[in-house]
Amino acid sequence: SASQTHRYLASLVAAGMAKQDQRGHYDLDSGAIRIGLAALARLDVFASVDDFIGAYARESGRTCLVAVWGDAGATVVRWYAGNPPVITTMAVGSVLPLLQSATGRVFFAFGAPDYFNARAQAEKRAGRAPAQIDLAALRAQARAELCARVDGDFIPGLRVVSVPVFDLQGNLCVVVTSVATSAFDRAADEKAERELRSACRRLTESLGGRWPAG
Repeated sequence: SASQTHRYLASLVAAGMAKQDQRGHYDLDSGAIRIGLAALARLDVFASVDDFIGAYARESGRTCLVAVWGDAGATVVRWYAGNPPVITTMAVGSVLPLLQSATGRVFFAFGAPDYFNARAQAEKRAGRAPAQIDLAALRAQARAELCARVDGDFIPGLRVVSVPVFDLQGNLCVVVTSVATSAFDRAADEKAERELRSACRRLTESLGGRWPAG
């Protein structure tokens, strides 16, 4: 009925999802526009992630995971099984430590410095990271090399390298991590890292982002 429609539209206005002009016409308000843009951006990002990182996993044989920063920390949202697959307790939904994981270190290096410095100090106080970690050096190395590496420090037997992906505003968007076990020759790690960095650069550019000058 007309009264039900009016009440529904009024509720949208109250929620910031719609607005009404002086003539009584309704249109989308900023809340709905933000949600729509965020949804479109996420769909674009993960469609591209599947293309570029899925291809890298198939070609390299290395298991890959993709993480975003959520309320709980660095959260795995994509998992691409390699050949041979990695048997680990990590899975989609796992939250990785900020300083002990390569994924977390990339978020620390390329995220908002004040926020991540505070998170890092809290992790150290809680005993979840060695107190002697040099945060400035960690950030500088990751930014200079456009990656972070961990060799058995977080999960014994796993060698991992993580690389950033940037969005069209130049912000860190997702972190891609390649995982190797003893089944992979260490001599091939440098080539695999170079190819992962190339894939993340092409992914960044496909999103309209700008890869940092090296």
